[in-house]
Amino acid sequence: MSRRNRIVVPEARQSLENFKTEVANSLNVNLKQGYNGDLTSREAGSIGGEMVKRMIAYAEKNMNN
Repeated sequence: MSRRNRIVVPEARQSLENFKTEVANSLNVNLKQGYNGDLTSREAGSIGGEMVKRMIAYAEKNMNN
């Protein structure tokens, strides 16, 4: 079975973790290092959704340059 959420650029792993932590902090979600199974689906989804939203905004901004 293949993992769907694999990181295409392994060197970016730490940057993605930092980004996730930054987004969680801005949403007032208590994100710990390692396992976060105690998060609600809403909390986890809000982090992922906000990450995607910010990445799209960044890409759109840089496409116009």
